[in-house]
Amino acid sequence: VLLSFGFTHCAAVCPVTLATLAQARQSLGAQAAAVQVVFVTVDPERDDPARMKTYLAAFDPSFVGGAGRPEALAAMRKDYGIVATKVPMASGGYAVDHTSSIFLIDRDGKLRAMMPYGRDARDYVHDIQLLLAR
Repeated sequence: VLLSFGFTHCAAVCPVTLATLAQARQSLGAQAAAVQVVFVTVDPERDDPARMKTYLAAFDPSFVGGAGRPEALAAMRKDYGIVATKVPMASGGYAVDHTSSIFLIDRDGKLRAMMPYGRDARDYVHDIQLLLAR
């Protein structure tokens, strides 16, 4: 599992991350079937399951979105050490500043690695292949 936290109204970080993960999955060929990308919202006020599904399908239809009750999502963020802060925008509305690391979780559900924002798809492919070989 490649676990990422973000939101569908994100202007830059989330789309770049999801595009990179889609490219990594594509590069894996047949091995991609063993990899699941999960994108959990940090903005449950705007990100319902339908919006998440539509947004993620633009990157890769196999991507799964996590949405739900704000309290449950806050507990999950705490478990993973994710910081998410609502930031008002001058034009109205808000953005959410959030931790942008990607968590690589093995088949046994153990966290094996974290990848910082901005890494190339090849870096993901390398680490995923190491995890799949175990």
